[in-house]
Amino acid sequence: MQGFKQRNYAVVCVLLNLTLNLLKNKPMRLFYLACAMLSISFAMAQQVTLDSKAYQALKQTNGLNGVEVLAPAASGVNQHYSGAQVQKTGLCDCLIPLDSTFQLAMLPNDDNYSNSIQLPFDFSFYGTNYDSLYINNNGNISFLQPYFTFTANAFPDPSFNMISPFWADVDTRSANGGNVWYKMNPHSLVIVWDHVGYFSMMEDKLNTFQLIISDGLDTLIPNGNNVSFCYGDMQWTTGAASIGVNGFGGSPATVGVNIGNGINYFQVGQFDAPGVAFDGPYSANDGVDFLDGQEIYFDLANTNSNIPPLVMSSGICDTIDVYTGDTLKSLNAVDFSIGISTPEIGQILTTTITCDEPTALTYLTNSVSNEFTGFDLTFDATGVQPGLYHIQIETTDNGTPAQTVMKSIPIRVVYDANLAGINDLDVAPIQVFPNPTSETVQINGLQAGDQLELVDASGRLIQAFKATNTVELLTLPQVGFFILKCSSNTKPQTVFKLQRI
Repeated sequence: MQGFKQRNYAVVCVLLNLTLNLLKNKPMRLFYLACAMLSISFAMAQQVTLDSKAYQALKQTNGLNGVEVLAPAASGVNQHYSGAQVQKTGLCDCLIPLDSTFQLAMLPNDDNYSNSIQLPFDFSFYGTNYDSLYINNNGNISFLQPYFTFTANAFPDPSFNMISPFWADVDTRSANGGNVWYKMNPHSLVIVWDHVGYFSMMEDKLNTFQLIISDGLDTLIPNGNNVSFCYGDMQWTTGAASIGVNGFGGSPATVGVNIGNGINYFQVGQFDAPGVAFDGPYSANDGVDFLDGQEIYFDLANTNSNIPPLVMSSGICDTIDVYTGDTLKSLNAVDFSIGISTPEIGQILTTTITCDEPTALTYLTNSVSNEFTGFDLTFDATGVQPGLYHIQIETTDNGTPAQTVMKSIPIRVVYDANLAGINDLDVAPIQVFPNPTSETVQINGLQAGDQLELVDASGRLIQAFKATNTVELLTLPQVGFFILKCSSNTKPQTVFKLQRI
Protein backbone atom coordinates (compact mmCIF):
# COMPACT_ATOMS: atom_id res chain seq x y z
CA MET A 1 0.00 0.00 0.00
CA GLN A 2 1.34 3.43 -0.91
CA GLY A 3 0.93 7.01 0.48
CA PHE A 4 -0.46 7.91 3.88
CA LYS A 5 -3.70 7.10 5.55
CA GLN A 6 -6.00 10.08 4.93
CA ARG A 7 -6.62 10.67 8.62
CA ASN A 8 -2.88 10.88 9.21
CA TYR A 9 -2.57 13.80 6.79
CA ALA A 10 -4.82 15.88 9.04
CA VAL A 11 -2.91 14.88 12.17
CA VAL A 12 0.42 15.73 10.58
CA CYS A 13 -0.82 19.13 9.36
CA VAL A 14 -2.18 20.08 12.79
CA LEU A 15 1.05 19.08 14.50
CA LEU A 16 3.16 21.03 12.03
CA ASN A 17 1.07 24.18 12.53
CA LEU A 18 1.34 23.77 16.30
CA THR A 19 5.11 23.36 15.99
CA LEU A 20 5.47 26.57 13.98
CA ASN A 21 3.47 28.55 16.54
CA LEU A 22 5.40 27.11 19.45
CA LEU A 23 8.72 27.92 17.83
CA LYS A 24 7.93 31.58 18.37
CA ASN A 25 8.60 30.86 22.07
CA LYS A 26 12.33 30.35 21.65
CA PRO A 27 13.13 28.99 25.15
CA MET A 28 10.71 26.11 24.56
CA ARG A 29 11.69 25.59 20.91
CA LEU A 30 13.69 22.40 21.20
CA PHE A 31 11.31 20.77 23.66
CA TYR A 32 8.17 21.34 21.61
CA LEU A 33 9.93 20.52 18.37
CA ALA A 34 10.98 17.13 19.74
CA CYS A 35 7.46 16.40 21.00
CA ALA A 36 5.85 17.40 17.72
CA MET A 37 8.24 15.34 15.61
CA LEU A 38 7.62 12.31 17.85
CA SER A 39 3.86 12.72 17.39
CA ILE A 40 4.22 13.06 13.63
CA SER A 41 6.36 9.94 13.51
CA PHE A 42 3.73 8.01 15.46
CA ALA A 43 0.95 9.21 13.15
CA MET A 44 2.91 8.13 10.08
CA ALA A 45 3.83 4.65 11.29
CA GLN A 46 0.43 3.03 11.77
CA GLN A 47 0.38 -0.73 11.28
CA VAL A 48 -2.55 -3.08 10.84
CA THR A 49 -2.71 -6.84 10.44
CA LEU A 50 -4.19 -8.22 7.23
CA ASP A 51 -7.85 -9.21 7.65
CA SER A 52 -8.01 -7.73 11.17
CA LYS A 53 -10.86 -5.49 12.34
CA ALA A 54 -8.61 -2.45 11.96
CA TYR A 55 -7.69 -3.48 8.41
CA GLN A 56 -11.34 -4.01 7.51
CA ALA A 57 -12.38 -0.65 8.93
CA LEU A 58 -9.70 1.17 6.94
CA LYS A 59 -10.46 -0.76 3.76
CA GLN A 60 -14.17 0.02 4.08
CA THR A 61 -13.43 3.76 4.24
CA ASN A 62 -10.68 3.74 1.58
CA GLY A 63 -8.16 4.54 4.29
CA LEU A 64 -5.42 1.97 3.64
CA ASN A 65 -3.14 4.31 1.73
CA GLY A 66 0.10 4.66 3.65
CA VAL A 67 -0.73 2.06 6.27
CA GLU A 68 1.77 -0.73 6.71
CA VAL A 69 -0.14 -3.98 6.34
CA LEU A 70 1.32 -6.95 8.18
CA ALA A 71 0.70 -10.60 7.37
CA PRO A 72 -0.94 -12.60 10.16
CA ALA A 73 0.98 -15.38 11.81
CA ALA A 74 1.10 -18.39 9.49
CA SER A 75 -1.17 -21.26 10.47
CA GLY A 76 -1.48 -24.58 8.74
CA VAL A 77 -4.80 -25.57 7.17
CA ASN A 78 -5.52 -29.27 6.92
CA GLN A 79 -9.22 -29.26 6.26
CA HIS A 80 -10.60 -31.38 3.43
CA TYR A 81 -13.82 -30.87 1.53
CA SER A 82 -16.70 -32.67 3.23
CA GLY A 83 -19.71 -31.28 1.41
CA ALA A 84 -21.94 -32.96 -1.14
CA GLN A 85 -19.95 -34.45 -3.98
CA VAL A 86 -21.50 -32.86 -7.03
CA GLN A 87 -21.25 -35.10 -10.08
CA LYS A 88 -20.09 -33.85 -13.43
CA THR A 89 -23.03 -32.51 -15.37
CA GLY A 90 -21.79 -33.72 -18.73
CA LEU A 91 -21.55 -30.18 -20.05
CA CYS A 92 -18.09 -29.08 -20.99
CA ASP A 93 -16.84 -30.87 -17.87
CA CYS A 94 -13.86 -28.60 -17.33
CA LEU A 95 -14.86 -27.90 -13.71
CA ILE A 96 -13.47 -30.69 -11.53
CA PRO A 97 -16.13 -31.73 -8.98
CA LEU A 98 -15.13 -31.09 -5.38
CA ASP A 99 -14.62 -34.18 -3.24
CA SER A 100 -12.66 -35.24 -0.16
CA THR A 101 -9.38 -35.09 -2.10
CA PHE A 102 -9.63 -31.28 -2.16
CA GLN A 103 -8.02 -29.34 0.68
CA LEU A 104 -8.94 -25.90 1.98
CA ALA A 105 -6.38 -23.38 0.74
CA MET A 106 -7.04 -20.92 3.57
CA LEU A 107 -9.66 -20.25 6.21
CA PRO A 108 -12.55 -17.90 5.30
CA ASN A 109 -11.03 -14.47 4.85
CA ASP A 110 -10.76 -11.26 2.94
CA ASP A 111 -7.51 -10.51 1.04
CA ASN A 112 -5.51 -13.29 2.67
CA TYR A 113 -3.43 -16.02 1.03
CA SER A 114 -2.22 -19.55 1.62
CA ASN A 115 1.06 -20.67 3.08
CA SER A 116 3.69 -21.55 0.50
CA ILE A 117 2.51 -24.74 -1.23
CA GLN A 118 5.08 -27.21 -2.49
CA LEU A 119 4.52 -28.75 -5.92
CA PRO A 120 5.47 -32.35 -6.72
CA PHE A 121 6.44 -31.19 -10.21
CA ASP A 122 8.20 -28.24 -11.83
CA PHE A 123 5.90 -25.62 -13.36
CA SER A 124 7.42 -23.56 -16.15
CA PHE A 125 6.34 -19.92 -16.13
CA TYR A 126 7.76 -18.38 -19.30
CA GLY A 127 10.79 -20.65 -19.00
CA THR A 128 11.42 -20.21 -15.26
CA ASN A 129 10.71 -23.36 -13.24
CA TYR A 130 8.89 -23.10 -9.91
CA ASP A 131 8.25 -25.85 -7.36
CA SER A 132 6.13 -23.80 -4.93
CA LEU A 133 3.50 -21.08 -5.04
CA TYR A 134 0.95 -19.08 -3.09
CA ILE A 135 -2.80 -19.23 -3.63
CA ASN A 136 -4.18 -15.75 -3.16
CA ASN A 137 -7.80 -15.38 -2.08
CA ASN A 138 -8.39 -12.64 -4.66
CA GLY A 139 -8.50 -14.96 -7.65
CA ASN A 140 -4.85 -15.52 -8.56
CA ILE A 141 -1.67 -17.44 -7.76
CA SER A 142 1.86 -16.09 -7.43
CA PHE A 143 5.36 -17.52 -7.17
CA LEU A 144 7.73 -14.86 -5.83
CA GLN A 145 5.52 -13.58 -3.01
CA PRO A 146 1.87 -13.66 -1.93
CA TYR A 147 -0.45 -10.79 -2.87
CA PHE A 148 -3.34 -9.29 -0.94
CA THR A 149 -4.07 -6.48 -3.44
CA PHE A 150 -7.82 -6.45 -3.96
CA THR A 151 -8.17 -3.92 -6.80
CA ALA A 152 -6.96 -5.46 -10.06
CA ASN A 153 -4.66 -3.79 -12.55
CA ALA A 154 -4.61 -4.23 -16.30
CA PHE A 155 -1.78 -6.24 -17.87
CA PRO A 156 1.07 -5.69 -18.54
CA ASP A 157 1.96 -4.47 -15.06
CA PRO A 158 5.48 -4.23 -13.59
CA SER A 159 4.38 -4.85 -10.00
CA PHE A 160 2.91 -8.34 -10.10
CA ASN A 161 4.09 -11.84 -10.99
CA MET A 162 0.88 -13.83 -11.20
CA ILE A 163 -1.55 -16.06 -13.06
CA SER A 164 -5.07 -14.75 -12.57
CA PRO A 165 -8.15 -16.63 -13.72
CA PHE A 166 -10.18 -13.82 -12.10
CA TRP A 167 -8.37 -11.13 -10.12
CA ALA A 168 -11.00 -9.32 -8.06
CA ASP A 169 -11.96 -8.66 -4.43
CA VAL A 170 -13.04 -12.12 -3.26
CA ASP A 171 -14.51 -12.28 0.24
CA THR A 172 -15.28 -15.71 1.74
CA ARG A 173 -16.19 -14.66 5.29
CA SER A 174 -19.98 -14.78 5.00
CA ALA A 175 -21.99 -17.91 5.73
CA ASN A 176 -22.53 -18.64 2.03
CA GLY A 177 -19.47 -16.84 0.67
CA GLY A 178 -17.78 -20.01 -0.59
CA ASN A 179 -14.18 -21.15 -0.16
CA VAL A 180 -10.97 -21.72 -2.09
CA TRP A 181 -9.95 -25.38 -2.48
CA TYR A 182 -7.03 -27.12 -4.10
CA LYS A 183 -6.12 -30.65 -5.12
CA MET A 184 -2.57 -31.82 -5.73
CA ASN A 185 -1.94 -34.46 -8.41
CA PRO A 186 1.41 -35.94 -9.43
CA HIS A 187 1.57 -33.69 -12.50
CA SER A 188 -0.99 -30.95 -11.86
CA LEU A 189 -2.52 -28.62 -9.29
CA VAL A 190 -6.26 -27.86 -9.42
CA ILE A 191 -7.55 -24.75 -7.60
CA VAL A 192 -11.25 -23.95 -7.36
CA TRP A 193 -12.75 -20.69 -6.13
CA ASP A 194 -16.10 -22.28 -5.32
CA HIS A 195 -19.20 -20.04 -5.17
CA VAL A 196 -17.16 -17.17 -3.71
CA GLY A 197 -18.66 -13.82 -2.73
CA TYR A 198 -17.25 -10.30 -2.85
CA PHE A 199 -16.31 -7.50 -0.45
CA SER A 200 -17.77 -6.69 1.99
CA MET A 201 -19.11 -10.15 2.92
CA MET A 202 -21.62 -10.05 0.06
CA GLU A 203 -23.19 -13.31 -1.06
CA ASP A 204 -26.12 -12.16 -3.22
CA LYS A 205 -23.92 -12.96 -6.22
CA LEU A 206 -21.33 -15.76 -6.34
CA ASN A 207 -18.55 -16.74 -8.74
CA THR A 208 -17.16 -20.20 -9.47
CA PHE A 209 -13.93 -20.53 -11.42
CA GLN A 210 -10.97 -22.88 -11.63
CA LEU A 211 -7.25 -22.82 -12.43
CA ILE A 212 -5.15 -25.83 -13.36
CA ILE A 213 -1.38 -25.70 -13.78
CA SER A 214 0.74 -28.69 -14.78
CA ASP A 215 4.10 -29.82 -16.05
CA GLY A 216 2.44 -30.70 -19.36
CA LEU A 217 2.02 -34.39 -18.49
CA ASP A 218 -1.51 -34.36 -17.06
CA THR A 219 -4.41 -35.16 -19.38
CA LEU A 220 -6.60 -32.65 -17.50
CA ILE A 221 -5.02 -30.13 -19.86
CA PRO A 222 -4.83 -30.87 -23.59
CA ASN A 223 -1.43 -31.81 -24.95
CA GLY A 224 0.85 -28.85 -25.64
CA ASN A 225 -0.55 -26.67 -22.83
CA ASN A 226 0.26 -26.28 -19.15
CA VAL A 227 -2.46 -23.92 -17.87
CA SER A 228 -6.26 -24.03 -17.95
CA PHE A 229 -8.82 -21.41 -16.94
CA CYS A 230 -12.36 -22.77 -16.47
CA TYR A 231 -15.54 -20.95 -15.46
CA GLY A 232 -18.86 -21.95 -13.98
CA ASP A 233 -21.52 -19.35 -13.27
CA MET A 234 -19.92 -15.90 -12.96
CA GLN A 235 -22.16 -13.32 -11.29
CA TRP A 236 -20.06 -10.38 -10.01
CA THR A 237 -16.93 -8.39 -10.87
CA THR A 238 -16.14 -5.73 -8.29
CA GLY A 239 -16.10 -5.30 -4.52
CA ALA A 240 -17.21 -2.17 -2.67
CA ALA A 241 -13.63 -1.13 -1.81
CA SER A 242 -12.87 -1.02 -5.56
CA ILE A 243 -15.76 1.40 -6.15
CA GLY A 244 -18.14 -1.41 -7.06
CA VAL A 245 -21.88 -1.12 -6.42
CA ASN A 246 -23.82 -4.35 -5.92
CA GLY A 247 -20.93 -6.29 -7.43
CA PHE A 248 -20.39 -4.25 -10.61
CA GLY A 249 -18.77 -1.07 -11.92
CA GLY A 250 -15.70 0.56 -10.43
CA SER A 251 -12.33 -1.06 -11.11
CA PRO A 252 -12.74 -4.12 -13.38
CA ALA A 253 -11.63 -7.66 -12.65
CA THR A 254 -8.64 -8.84 -14.72
CA VAL A 255 -8.23 -12.23 -16.38
CA GLY A 256 -4.78 -13.08 -17.69
CA VAL A 257 -1.11 -13.70 -16.97
CA ASN A 258 1.63 -11.26 -16.00
CA ILE A 259 5.26 -12.05 -15.23
CA GLY A 260 6.15 -8.44 -14.34
CA ASN A 261 8.77 -7.59 -16.97
CA GLY A 262 6.49 -5.81 -19.43
CA ILE A 263 7.22 -8.40 -22.13
CA ASN A 264 5.81 -11.73 -20.98
CA TYR A 265 2.11 -11.23 -20.31
CA PHE A 266 -1.29 -11.58 -21.85
CA GLN A 267 -4.80 -10.55 -21.02
CA VAL A 268 -8.06 -12.33 -21.77
CA GLY A 269 -10.11 -9.33 -20.73
CA GLN A 270 -11.31 -6.98 -18.02
CA PHE A 271 -14.83 -7.32 -16.67
CA ASP A 272 -17.02 -4.84 -14.79
CA ALA A 273 -20.62 -5.50 -15.82
CA PRO A 274 -23.26 -8.21 -16.17
CA GLY A 275 -24.11 -9.59 -19.60
CA VAL A 276 -22.20 -11.29 -22.41
CA ALA A 277 -20.76 -8.26 -24.23
CA PHE A 278 -17.13 -8.90 -25.16
CA ASP A 279 -14.94 -6.95 -27.57
CA GLY A 280 -11.53 -8.41 -26.91
CA PRO A 281 -8.80 -8.23 -24.29
CA TYR A 282 -7.79 -4.58 -24.56
CA SER A 283 -10.86 -2.67 -25.71
CA ALA A 284 -13.82 -1.65 -23.53
CA ASN A 285 -14.51 -3.52 -20.31
CA ASP A 286 -16.75 -6.54 -20.79
CA GLY A 287 -19.68 -8.49 -19.34
CA VAL A 288 -18.79 -11.23 -16.87
CA ASP A 289 -21.43 -13.64 -18.21
CA PHE A 290 -19.23 -14.01 -21.29
CA LEU A 291 -17.01 -16.22 -19.12
CA ASP A 292 -19.80 -18.63 -18.16
CA GLY A 293 -18.81 -22.11 -19.29
CA GLN A 294 -15.61 -20.94 -20.95
CA GLU A 295 -12.53 -23.13 -20.91
CA ILE A 296 -9.27 -21.50 -22.01
CA TYR A 297 -6.01 -23.42 -22.50
CA PHE A 298 -2.55 -22.00 -23.12
CA ASP A 299 1.13 -22.85 -22.81
CA LEU A 300 3.54 -20.88 -20.60
CA ALA A 301 6.31 -23.45 -20.68
CA ASN A 302 8.83 -21.56 -22.81
CA THR A 303 10.38 -18.12 -23.00
CA ASN A 304 8.48 -17.18 -26.15
CA SER A 305 6.40 -14.11 -25.34
CA ASN A 306 3.90 -14.79 -28.14
CA ILE A 307 1.02 -16.87 -26.79
CA PRO A 308 -1.04 -18.59 -29.54
CA PRO A 309 -4.56 -17.28 -30.25
CA LEU A 310 -7.33 -18.29 -27.85
CA VAL A 311 -10.38 -19.97 -29.38
CA MET A 312 -13.32 -19.34 -27.05
CA SER A 313 -16.48 -21.23 -27.79
CA SER A 314 -18.67 -20.80 -24.68
CA GLY A 315 -18.17 -24.39 -23.64
CA ILE A 316 -18.68 -26.04 -27.03
CA CYS A 317 -16.04 -28.67 -26.53
CA ASP A 318 -17.89 -31.81 -27.53
CA THR A 319 -20.39 -32.97 -30.15
CA ILE A 320 -23.32 -30.75 -31.14
CA ASP A 321 -26.50 -32.59 -32.14
CA VAL A 322 -28.74 -31.24 -34.91
CA TYR A 323 -31.85 -32.94 -36.24
CA THR A 324 -33.01 -33.23 -39.82
CA GLY A 325 -36.43 -34.00 -41.25
CA ASP A 326 -38.87 -33.10 -44.03
CA THR A 327 -40.69 -30.21 -42.37
CA LEU A 328 -40.06 -27.39 -39.89
CA LYS A 329 -36.89 -26.34 -41.65
CA SER A 330 -36.14 -23.71 -39.01
CA LEU A 331 -35.64 -26.51 -36.49
CA ASN A 332 -33.18 -28.37 -38.71
CA ALA A 333 -30.44 -25.83 -38.02
CA VAL A 334 -28.19 -25.13 -35.05
CA ASP A 335 -26.66 -21.69 -34.38
CA PHE A 336 -23.62 -21.04 -32.22
CA SER A 337 -20.81 -18.52 -31.84
CA ILE A 338 -17.03 -18.70 -31.74
CA GLY A 339 -14.72 -15.96 -30.45
CA ILE A 340 -11.04 -15.83 -31.37
CA SER A 341 -8.71 -13.59 -29.42
CA THR A 342 -5.03 -12.80 -29.58
CA PRO A 343 -3.77 -12.15 -26.05
CA GLU A 344 -1.09 -9.64 -27.07
CA ILE A 345 -1.79 -5.99 -27.85
CA GLY A 346 -1.93 -5.01 -31.53
CA GLN A 347 -1.65 -8.44 -33.15
CA ILE A 348 -3.78 -9.33 -36.17
CA LEU A 349 -5.53 -12.65 -36.71
CA THR A 350 -6.09 -14.57 -39.94
CA THR A 351 -8.83 -17.20 -39.64
CA THR A 352 -10.34 -19.79 -41.97
CA ILE A 353 -13.46 -21.85 -41.23
CA THR A 354 -14.32 -24.93 -43.27
CA CYS A 355 -16.71 -27.89 -43.07
CA ASP A 356 -16.66 -31.35 -44.57
CA GLU A 357 -20.30 -30.69 -45.59
CA PRO A 358 -19.77 -27.25 -47.17
CA THR A 359 -23.39 -26.68 -48.18
CA ALA A 360 -24.55 -26.95 -44.56
CA LEU A 361 -22.27 -24.25 -43.10
CA THR A 362 -22.75 -20.51 -43.22
CA TYR A 363 -21.27 -17.88 -40.92
CA LEU A 364 -21.01 -14.15 -40.31
CA THR A 365 -17.79 -12.44 -39.22
CA ASN A 366 -17.84 -9.73 -36.57
CA SER A 367 -14.45 -8.01 -36.48
CA VAL A 368 -14.69 -6.24 -33.15
CA SER A 369 -11.03 -5.23 -32.86
CA ASN A 370 -7.58 -6.31 -34.02
CA GLU A 371 -7.34 -8.60 -31.02
CA PHE A 372 -10.80 -10.17 -31.17
CA THR A 373 -13.07 -11.51 -33.91
CA GLY A 374 -16.43 -13.14 -33.39
CA PHE A 375 -18.08 -15.64 -35.73
CA ASP A 376 -21.79 -16.50 -35.77
CA LEU A 377 -22.11 -19.94 -37.33
CA THR A 378 -25.12 -21.87 -38.64
CA PHE A 379 -25.15 -25.54 -39.53
CA ASP A 380 -28.33 -26.33 -41.48
CA ALA A 381 -28.97 -30.08 -41.67
CA THR A 382 -31.81 -29.81 -44.20
CA GLY A 383 -31.16 -32.48 -46.82
CA VAL A 384 -27.95 -33.61 -45.08
CA GLN A 385 -27.55 -37.34 -44.56
CA PRO A 386 -27.39 -38.48 -40.93
CA GLY A 387 -23.83 -38.89 -39.72
CA LEU A 388 -20.89 -37.13 -38.08
CA TYR A 389 -19.48 -33.94 -39.62
CA HIS A 390 -16.78 -31.48 -38.55
CA ILE A 391 -16.30 -27.75 -38.64
CA GLN A 392 -12.59 -26.88 -38.76
CA ILE A 393 -11.30 -23.56 -37.43
CA GLU A 394 -7.72 -22.50 -38.10
CA THR A 395 -6.41 -19.16 -36.86
CA THR A 396 -2.93 -17.61 -37.03
CA ASP A 397 -1.55 -14.45 -35.44
CA ASN A 398 1.22 -12.23 -36.81
CA GLY A 399 3.45 -12.43 -33.75
CA THR A 400 7.11 -13.47 -33.75
CA PRO A 401 7.15 -16.33 -34.32
CA ALA A 402 3.61 -16.60 -35.68
CA GLN A 403 1.40 -19.01 -33.76
CA THR A 404 -1.42 -21.15 -35.17
CA VAL A 405 -4.31 -22.87 -33.40
CA MET A 406 -6.73 -25.39 -34.89
CA LYS A 407 -10.07 -26.43 -33.40
CA SER A 408 -12.49 -29.06 -34.67
CA ILE A 409 -16.17 -28.95 -33.71
CA PRO A 410 -18.05 -32.23 -34.35
CA ILE A 411 -21.64 -31.98 -35.57
CA ARG A 412 -23.82 -35.08 -35.36
CA VAL A 413 -26.81 -35.07 -37.71
CA VAL A 414 -29.70 -37.22 -36.49
CA TYR A 415 -32.84 -37.99 -38.51
CA ASP A 416 -35.92 -36.96 -36.51
CA ALA A 417 -39.16 -38.59 -37.55
CA ASN A 418 -41.12 -35.92 -35.68
CA LEU A 419 -39.73 -33.25 -37.96
CA ALA A 420 -40.80 -35.39 -40.92
CA GLY A 421 -44.41 -35.18 -39.81
CA ILE A 422 -44.71 -38.73 -38.40
CA ASN A 423 -46.89 -38.39 -35.30
CA ASP A 424 -46.12 -41.68 -33.61
CA LEU A 425 -44.83 -39.85 -30.54
CA ASP A 426 -45.85 -42.61 -28.14
CA VAL A 427 -42.90 -44.73 -29.23
CA ALA A 428 -40.45 -42.00 -30.19
CA PRO A 429 -37.51 -41.34 -27.89
CA ILE A 430 -37.46 -38.07 -26.01
CA GLN A 431 -35.49 -35.50 -28.03
CA VAL A 432 -34.52 -31.87 -27.53
CA PHE A 433 -33.64 -29.34 -30.23
CA PRO A 434 -32.13 -27.02 -31.22
CA ASN A 435 -29.16 -27.29 -28.91
CA PRO A 436 -27.32 -24.92 -28.44
CA THR A 437 -30.26 -22.50 -28.56
CA SER A 438 -30.81 -18.78 -28.34
CA GLU A 439 -33.52 -19.11 -25.70
CA THR A 440 -36.18 -21.80 -26.18
CA VAL A 441 -35.80 -25.52 -26.81
CA GLN A 442 -38.50 -27.92 -27.98
CA ILE A 443 -38.90 -31.29 -26.26
CA ASN A 444 -40.45 -34.06 -28.36
CA GLY A 445 -41.53 -37.59 -27.51
CA LEU A 446 -43.18 -36.81 -24.17
CA GLN A 447 -46.22 -38.31 -22.58
CA ALA A 448 -48.67 -36.54 -20.31
CA GLY A 449 -47.38 -36.83 -16.76
CA ASP A 450 -43.69 -37.10 -17.62
CA GLN A 451 -41.64 -35.21 -15.02
CA LEU A 452 -39.20 -32.56 -16.27
CA GLU A 453 -36.51 -30.92 -14.12
CA LEU A 454 -34.15 -28.15 -15.24
CA VAL A 455 -31.01 -27.54 -13.15
CA ASP A 456 -28.13 -25.14 -13.71
CA ALA A 457 -24.47 -26.04 -14.07
CA SER A 458 -23.95 -25.98 -10.29
CA GLY A 459 -26.80 -28.49 -9.71
CA ARG A 460 -29.37 -25.94 -8.45
CA LEU A 461 -32.97 -26.72 -9.43
CA ILE A 462 -34.33 -23.99 -11.70
CA GLN A 463 -37.68 -25.38 -12.78
CA ALA A 464 -39.77 -28.55 -12.36
CA PHE A 465 -43.07 -29.39 -14.07
CA LYS A 466 -45.06 -32.24 -15.57
CA ALA A 467 -45.66 -32.54 -19.30
CA THR A 468 -49.23 -32.06 -20.46
CA ASN A 469 -48.56 -32.63 -24.16
CA THR A 470 -46.34 -34.76 -26.35
CA VAL A 471 -44.39 -31.62 -27.25
CA GLU A 472 -43.30 -28.99 -24.71
CA LEU A 473 -41.35 -25.77 -25.06
CA LEU A 474 -38.82 -24.85 -22.39
CA THR A 475 -37.20 -21.43 -21.96
CA LEU A 476 -33.67 -21.36 -20.58
CA PRO A 477 -33.58 -18.39 -18.16
CA GLN A 478 -30.16 -17.02 -19.05
CA VAL A 479 -27.02 -17.57 -21.08
CA GLY A 480 -25.11 -20.58 -19.85
CA PHE A 481 -25.38 -24.32 -19.34
CA PHE A 482 -28.21 -26.44 -17.96
CA ILE A 483 -29.18 -30.05 -17.39
CA LEU A 484 -32.66 -31.29 -18.32
CA LYS A 485 -33.85 -34.50 -16.65
CA CYS A 486 -36.86 -36.23 -18.21
CA SER A 487 -38.48 -38.98 -16.12
CA SER A 488 -41.20 -41.13 -17.66
CA ASN A 489 -43.29 -44.02 -16.39
CA THR A 490 -42.67 -45.93 -19.62
CA LYS A 491 -39.09 -44.95 -20.55
CA PRO A 492 -35.74 -44.77 -18.76
CA GLN A 493 -34.77 -41.36 -17.40
CA THR A 494 -33.19 -39.22 -20.11
CA VAL A 495 -30.67 -36.50 -19.29
CA PHE A 496 -29.79 -33.73 -21.74
CA LYS A 497 -27.09 -31.08 -21.57
CA LEU A 498 -28.44 -27.77 -22.83
CA GLN A 499 -26.71 -24.55 -23.74
CA ARG A 500 -28.15 -21.10 -24.24
CA ILE A 501 -25.91 -18.77 -26.26
